[in-house]
Amino acid sequence: MTSAVLDRLSILADRTRSRILLLLDRNELTVGELCTILQLPQSTVSRHLKTLADDGWLLARGEATTRFYKLVVSRLDDDTKDLWALLRAKMAGSAGATQDKQRAEGVLAKRRDKALVFFQDSAGYWDMMRTEMIGARTDLLALLDLLDENWVVGDLGCGAGHVSDALAPCVARVISVDESGPMLAAAEKRLSAHSNVELRVGTIESLPIEDESLDAAVLFLVAHFITDPSKAMREIRRVLKPAGRLLVVDLMSHDRIEYVVQLGHVWQGFDGEQVKEWLERAGFTACRYRPLPADPEAKGPALFAASGRKK
Repeated sequence: MTSAVLDRLSILADRTRSRILLLLDRNELTVGELCTILQLPQSTVSRHLKTLADDGWLLARGEATTRFYKLVVSRLDDDTKDLWALLRAKMAGSAGATQDKQRAEGVLAKRRDKALVFFQDSAGYWDMMRTEMIGARTDLLALLDLLDENWVVGDLGCGAGHVSDALAPCVARVISVDESGPMLAAAEKRLSAHSNVELRVGTIESLPIEDESLDAAVLFLVAHFITDPSKAMREIRRVLKPAGRLLVVDLMSHDRIEYVVQLGHVWQGFDGEQVKEWLERAGFTACRYRPLPADPEAKGPALFAASGRKK
């Protein structure tokens, strides 16, 4: 056993640090959120975070006093990955880990509530905000990977219906799902000319769609609001037909802390290894990730398109 592995073991020997890593393997969290979950003072949590960050376990992003931390397993060396996989498996079912997970869900629910309030209030001027952030028709760049005139496609987290509007003339049927009433009302107005679009109320984690109903599914600028993307990917796989395709379009990793604070984003974007790992864990094959060309008029972060095929 190398001295490096022994050093890693020394880091992980502290139970609090191991609990922090288990939490940050699942979600990006702030110091304050970790304090709430772990029920520990800020000084203690900050000390452990510094130790973990100095040892290369964590990535931190943000500005001023608000920083978000996460564990990115793909950045660890092979020996450390093996060591963490073993410890994670041992800890995951413990009573303490279960309590931490429950408290984390409560903390993240507050972010989700903030996002829902935002969407309840913003449906009327969402078009303007959306265009300013990412450009008017960036969605079409991604949809070139998807279109087939015989497909039934799910627009999951359809919002005001932009993607469904682009899909409807090109496929047999579109099933558009969203949990926000005002957003669905805006989508209904936008999509009124399309007879092949069906609007349904529901969440990504529990889709109101029958098993193996879709030839393809689109998750456009939705993943950064989802608390547990791995679970969402498994749910989407359920509603896809064999060999069905999933296309995820979202923000690449960024430092726009205001999106989390003001808009309720759960994630500050994603990197390729992270997204492909979620897809592969959910049972998708032929997983791909590619950055999309930047719209010169857009003021927000760059976007990516990731895709996978159901076995």
